[in-house]
Amino acid sequence: MTQLADVVDATAIRPFQVSTSEAELTELRRRINAARFPEKEPVADFSQGVPLATMQKLARYWATEYDWRKVETRLNALPQFITEIDGLDIHFIHVRSKHDNALPLIVTHGWPGSVIEQLKIIDPLTNPTAHGASASDAFHLVIPSMPGYGFSGKPTTTGWGPERIARAWAELMKRLGYDRYVAHGGDWGGQITDLMGAQAPRGLIGIHTNFPGAVRDDVTAAVLSGGAPPAGLDAEETRVYEKLKVFWATDVAYALQMGTHPQTLYGIADSPIGLAAWMLDHDAASLALIGRVFDGHAEGLTRDDILDNVTHYWLTNTGISSGRLYAENRLSFFGPKGVSIPVAVSVFPDELFQPPRSWVEKAYPKLIHYNRLPKGGHFAAWEQPTLLVDELRTGLRSLR
Repeated sequence: MTQLADVVDATAIRPFQVSTSEAELTELRRRINAARFPEKEPVADFSQGVPLATMQKLARYWATEYDWRKVETRLNALPQFITEIDGLDIHFIHVRSKHDNALPLIVTHGWPGSVIEQLKIIDPLTNPTAHGASASDAFHLVIPSMPGYGFSGKPTTTGWGPERIARAWAELMKRLGYDRYVAHGGDWGGQITDLMGAQAPRGLIGIHTNFPGAVRDDVTAAVLSGGAPPAGLDAEETRVYEKLKVFWATDVAYALQMGTHPQTLYGIADSPIGLAAWMLDHDAASLALIGRVFDGHAEGLTRDDILDNVTHYWLTNTGISSGRLYAENRLSFFGPKGVSIPVAVSVFPDELFQPPRSWVEKAYPKLIHYNRLPKGGHFAAWEQPTLLVDELRTGLRSLR
């Protein structure tokens, strides 16, 4: 009987609520106020990283005006759960639509993202009639926190790479009783969604991505070697090559550090300002946008959006545990993964790269949707939720 009980407990789906003590928030503010800043950068742009002025504005707002309780209340208004999969606790949000025949959709975040990124798309996708769309566009949503991220468990052994997460997500959907569903993701979520498509678990009928694994292998090899582009690239393909080359030369250092020595980053576990700066400096376009936000400009993100996510990482102490995913990965981040099921692709202009349709068609033989959006960058659900929601509805409609 003990063994049976253990099995039942291991697969149980337990309700979850976020609970933060006032002492934790007081200590966070104390550490922000005690931050020791470096001197101002000797350049007038973002070329050396997050400017001192941006970090000082962030710190002042974080310590004096920002209210974590608002996002905590938003999270706790949603159905949240934890279940153990493959020996690890997995946290997830699960919102079922009131509409009949809603299509189940599992959504995966990336780094430095979290379930916080997805909050804006939940109601439009599950309750489309309240947002000017048809009941036939409704989705049931499952939004998990990846291992080592947020309220999910932190792996204590190696082996939790993207392939294993993809298999865990298939198990999660099976456990929730979904025998027909779709998947979506960006950044790591795009790679994990691709791998779900390659693994093709029973029930997965198609995927959508705004971070397609579609860069040609010879282009990736040329970028990594620092050599000349492959012969025969047209103008559009050459632009992609050049953009990836710039990213690899100037923006990828965070991934290399976390992919080799994530444990060395003690500073981001000890200092909230260190953590915030590390998370803000993901890519040039996103950093510039965040800089404008803290300068008072209206953008797709707000100061609260940015600090909701950073505070979430701080309170869960996941700065380092989240980064270990880079050390676990053995796959090409930008290249094809061998997906043979139907795929919908959305390309945002400020993403790390914009693959041409010809590359996407080759990477995804069953391409059902390809669209280039007029605005938006790496954090599509967070920054341009209306555009992404429309892409999910349109791109996956033929699979209903």
